[in-house]
Formats: sequence, structure tokens, C-alpha cells
Amino acid sequence: MAAPSTAEVARPSRGGRPRDPSRDGVIRAAILRLLADVGYGALTMDAVAAEAGVGKATIYRRWRTKQDLVVDTISDLNRAEAHTPDTGSLEGDLRELMHSLASVVNGPTGAATLSLLSTVPRHPALAEAFRNGPLAVWSQPFDQVLANAEARGELDPSFRTTPAAETISALLVQRWLLTGDPVDDAYADEVLDTVVLPLVRSHAGARA
Repeated sequence: MAAPSTAEVARPSRGGRPRDPSRDGVIRAAILRLLADVGYGALTMDAVAAEAGVGKATIYRRWRTKQDLVVDTISDLNRAEAHTPDTGSLEGDLRELMHSLASVVNGPTGAATLSLLSTVPRHPALAEAFRNGPLAVWSQPFDQVLANAEARGELDPSFRTTPAAETISALLVQRWLLTGDPVDDAYADEVLDTVVLPLVRSHAGARA
């Protein structure tokens, strides 16, 4: 879950003026750092400007309020990282995708997300931004990997609607959110090898 590329296409800001995309990546990186350090409650527009090394006018041209600023940042989280791998096998694709997820939760976006979780239930706009941003962004490559496996004949289409399919990312997210234990490539591999792939094989055997 990281700040989007500075090469993205400029979009109209909430204040109606065009953005300079060369500044967006720097500003969003500063927002993530501050969210991780001080949380949503203590975040200020002036602090973002200072952290990003830009003038306050640059911030206010893009966002009218703190909520606008954070919602917009959340909405674009993970788009650079959540790509769909194509290794030619379900195991290879899932391993690469789970490694990517582990990398994201250990980075600046993961830290910022943890700081926001207690705030989200009280701010419907933030909750919606999470649903339509990071959650939707990550759902797409996982769904596509499973669809590709179905097309290759590796996976029965019914697997995607089972609770077993939810374990692919659920154990990583649970460990990250609740235990504080490491979520690294080794753990992702362990989950894949001892939980996810056995469930896939068990489902295939039950359908045979």
C-alpha cells in the first residue's frame, strides 16, 4: 500500500484547479509519514506542507480540508504495487502477489494505515476511500490470478466463492493488524505452502 507514481496523469483537484503531477508523489509521501508519526487527529495542512517542502498554497490548491487530503491519498494507495503477476502457474502467481502484499504492509503505507484504523469508523468518507481504494485495488489482482488459473485448468471456478479463497490474504492481514509479529516473505511462503495450496488441492479433490 504505497504512494502512487509521480508520473500519473494530472486530475482536477477538489478546489477545481489542475494539479502539477511532479509534486503529487512528494506530497503524498509526506502525508503517509505524518499519518504514521502523529495520526489523523494531529495531522495539519501546514505540517504536510512543511514535511513535503512545498508552500502552503500548493497544498490548499489541491485540497480544501484535511479530510479531502487524506481521502484523496487513501484512494490512490497501492496502485503501483498491486500488479497482477503472470508466472504461468497459480503457485508462482500467488507467491509473487503475497510477497508484494507483505512488502507493502511493512512500508510507509502500512504504518500510515495502522494509524488510521481507529479513525476510519468515525469518518464515513475515510471508510469509503479504503473500500474503493486499497481494498478494491488489491482485490483485482487476486481475482485475476485465480481467473488465470481457472483458464489454465489449475483451479475450479467454484473455489473463488469459498472461505478457503479468503485465506490467501487474510492470514497475512490478520497477523499484521492483530499480533505485531513479522509479516515477511518467509511467513507468506509458509501460509502459501501449508494453508493455501493444501486448501486448493483439497477443493480440487472434493470436486473430482
